Amino acid sequence: MKDESLQHRFASDEPIFSIEFFPPKSEAAAKQLLRTAEEMQAFDPDFVSITYGAGGSTRSRTLKYARQLYEDYNYTVMPHLTCVGHSRDELIGIVRDFKEAGLRQIMALRGDPPKGETDFKAHPDGLHYANELVELIREYFTDCAIGVGGYPEKHLEAPSFEVDLLNLKRKVDAGAHFITTQLFFDNSCYFAFVEAAREIGINVPILPGLMMTSSLPQAQRFCEMGGSFLPPELADALETAGEDKEKGTEIGLEWSFQQARELLEKGAPGLHLYILNRTKPAATLMQRLKSAGFYTA
Repeated sequence: MKDESLQHRFASDEPIFSIEFFPPKSEAAAKQLLRTAEEMQAFDPDFVSITYGAGGSTRSRTLKYARQLYEDYNYTVMPHLTCVGHSRDELIGIVRDFKEAGLRQIMALRGDPPKGETDFKAHPDGLHYANELVELIREYFTDCAIGVGGYPEKHLEAPSFEVDLLNLKRKVDAGAHFITTQLFFDNSCYFAFVEAAREIGINVPILPGLMMTSSLPQAQRFCEMGGSFLPPELADALETAGEDKEKGTEIGLEWSFQQARELLEKGAPGLHLYILNRTKPAATLMQRLKSAGFYTA
């Protein structure tokens, strides 16, 4: 898929399917990432993204594995890029490095503060917001496809949902081509988010982000990190599973399948899966969706 533009894919009638990796920190984790990359080829993702650590802490690893996913596995790769800790010139250089590696897609994010810090602080010669990063990329690299993040349940730092939505519109008006959402477990949050976005003139595709949880502590941790609502029905079911990993995984997978089915039936442009570098839950979900007729790959 790596020679087909994302804009072209989003314009088609077929739902998009994408997955997110994170750069490994050890040799064992690297083997798991590449094993997952190989196994997920069977589902022909339209693109894969790879994250960028707080403060640019994974800059070299992000580029290394983004290049490997592109060259060795033939994926369309969208590396993340954040403003944290970088000057404008450094950001331009990083995007140039991505492009020279054949990566023509960027997920443009403000980014989280470095570990141990609570407040975002821009580099003295850097950028304060993701919309500025989108503008910078569009200024110097006009042929890049640009994705941005969206928060169906509001960014934790935003004073209100309405203010957060206006910030999202600034990113789209700056030139973003599509939005990928933070993970959520309640589809009504996504549908309300899309409706509100359309009402203020955000008309780019909004790709819903899903994660298949396997335990109550994990679900609670991710909801706390992203400000997402954990439906009581899911929490109760995961609580009954206790420390039974297999049962917890089955519960999380069934919940994600029902989410995905409703999202696709009601017109979502596709799915973005936060897979935590693991194959089995994502592969099982995609196989079920294929069997239900949502995907043909």
